[in-house]
Amino acid sequence: MAEARISVLCSGNGTNLQALIDSCASDAPDSIRGKIVKVTVNRKGAYATTRAEKAGIPTDYFNLVKDGYHELGEKDPAKLKEARLKYDADLAERILQDKPDLIVLAGWMHVLTTNFLRPVSEAGVPIINLHPALPGAYDGAGAINRAYEDFKAGKLKDNTTGIMIHYVIAEVDRGEPILVQKIKIEEGESLEDLEQKIHSYEHDLIVKATAILAEKISAEKALKA
Repeated sequence: MAEARISVLCSGNGTNLQALIDSCASDAPDSIRGKIVKVTVNRKGAYATTRAEKAGIPTDYFNLVKDGYHELGEKDPAKLKEARLKYDADLAERILQDKPDLIVLAGWMHVLTTNFLRPVSEAGVPIINLHPALPGAYDGAGAINRAYEDFKAGKLKDNTTGIMIHYVIAEVDRGEPILVQKIKIEEGESLEDLEQKIHSYEHDLIVKATAILAEKISAEKALKA
């Protein structure tokens, strides 16, 4: 059966990327039926680059400052907005050159505008992201911290937060969920304990969601072959 072509975007250490790499290389029945064709990073020194290179996966370091979209330390909101829109349009073009079937955001710390989302959608390529909160709760940055603060204040429903893999749309963290994992916060847990617990679930969930979509894509490609 034809494999799904997967493009992964990262900004940091790449532990979720490593989980994806390991699953793609595995022969296990529930492993990802796909090939990672490119890993794109937007931060210099991101260890995700090393992980990809060790696995023989092509990488692309593409950065707003390095690649001339705006000057280091730029403060003008209008210039920053214009730079971001141009960057996102060019990022979409670079990624679509590899003809991916699926784009996975694995710790990608850059909110994508419609200049990226529109051409990718028109190409028929789904984008998925991991967010450390339940659907509709704690959108955007600092989700774990905000859930923990509500827990300490007695305002967190059932003392439960979670993580989800969702489709990416223009509204941050509001795309349709693919998989959701609830995580209960226990009395006496520190913020660091909670962060570690959440991260321990992330690898499994991002692999499961990617495997589900890759299986569907592979089956569709086989039918067209």
